[in-house]
Amino acid sequence: MDTKALRQKILDLAIRGKLVPQDPNDEPASVLLERIRAEKQQMVKDGKLKAKDIKNDTVIFKGDDNLHYEQFQDGTVKCIEDEIPFELPDGWAWARLGVICPYGENKAVSADLIDETAWILDLEDIEKETGVIKKYTTKSERNSVSNKYSFCKGQLLYSKLRPYLNKVVIATKDGYCTTEILPLTFYGNIYSPYMQLFIMSPTFLTYVNMISYGVKMPRLGTNDGKNAIIAIPPINEQKRIRDKFDIVAPLFDKIQNNLNNLNNEVTAIKSKILDLAIRGKLVPQDPNDEPASVLLERIREEKEELIKQGKIKRDKMESVIFKGDDNSYYEKIGDSVACIDAELPFEIPDNWCWARLNCISINYDSYRKPINSYDRKNRVLGKSKDELYPYYGATGQIGFIDDFLFNGEYILLGEDAAPFLDKKAQKAYMIKGKSWVNM
Repeated sequence: MDTKALRQKILDLAIRGKLVPQDPNDEPASVLLERIRAEKQQMVKDGKLKAKDIKNDTVIFKGDDNLHYEQFQDGTVKCIEDEIPFELPDGWAWARLGVICPYGENKAVSADLIDETAWILDLEDIEKETGVIKKYTTKSERNSVSNKYSFCKGQLLYSKLRPYLNKVVIATKDGYCTTEILPLTFYGNIYSPYMQLFIMSPTFLTYVNMISYGVKMPRLGTNDGKNAIIAIPPINEQKRIRDKFDIVAPLFDKIQNNLNNLNNEVTAIKSKILDLAIRGKLVPQDPNDEPASVLLERIREEKEELIKQGKIKRDKMESVIFKGDDNSYYEKIGDSVACIDAELPFEIPDNWCWARLNCISINYDSYRKPINSYDRKNRVLGKSKDELYPYYGATGQIGFIDDFLFNGEYILLGEDAAPFLDKKAQKAYMIKGKSWVNM
């Protein structure tokens, strides 16, 4: 189960009005937005806002033709149906983010004016996708010298840098943050915890990923942020949505923890079964089976024939491992014989034998040929699937190529350290048919 996808689905249901039922007694969002417009007009009169701060405010409404329109300050109206991502329930309304909050209007505070004990929030302190603050650091601990934005408890804090990381939190106390994080306050008592859900939703994320600028460190521009279109439920429903989400959200972690525990148990069981298999304890031995010593003798004869035919070269380290009369194991290489008890990891059943890997296999390492991804891409252009062959790397198939080096059944063993440092990584795998190998 993909708990990340499940979380995104719940967020999507929440902002579409499908997580909790609507209450027809709730005050419609249109009334809330009208109150916000009146509030902002009064703030202009009181000198708390300037006329230019509201000159771009708009009203989004549904026409008699069931299409969505936007009315601007000069009275002009424009159809914006192509911007509307989904249908809203009755009582909800659409609004631009810049209409419901002073997006991007924060003023920076000099680091010299910030107390050493003040909380300084940086991007690295926020866990991606979850809205969780991982750690709290003071100015003195962070040794911060750059300008910051101040924020208050309860404000929504939005990371405009690399917005695809989805770092959005609610401030748990007063503090300061990097200027790459925008503290947002919403007019009309719009519920910040609901807005956190919307801004973390797939709908908002799709929008910002589409218009963010910058390649290595993309960020959301101020005007683009203001133009984001937001689904506004009635105030009471905003709270019910958030309450329901907070009940459901802990289940995501519980499910993920259970999945992790289950995966660990499955891995442990697989390892145990493999261990039993190679020790001869998975199935009973049959005394009528041909002993492994006879098989190894036949392999030696087969390799001698291949040497005569010039298909392989003689291996100077070819050896025979046998059990002596003293019950110890010895290895004979040429005329030299040495005890190798210290190398053997466990006792094996009767009729089993030990052998070096090079004595029972042919190493085709010198035949493999690496091709970089750019050349592989050019070689497969215009080719049909039937004209392509799997291209293998150290961790499995990593693409396709228009030719093959091998045709048969092979075991591929990764030669670099990465798979062996990770206990869960696959060290070897089997391939069949025509293929190209680079490991």
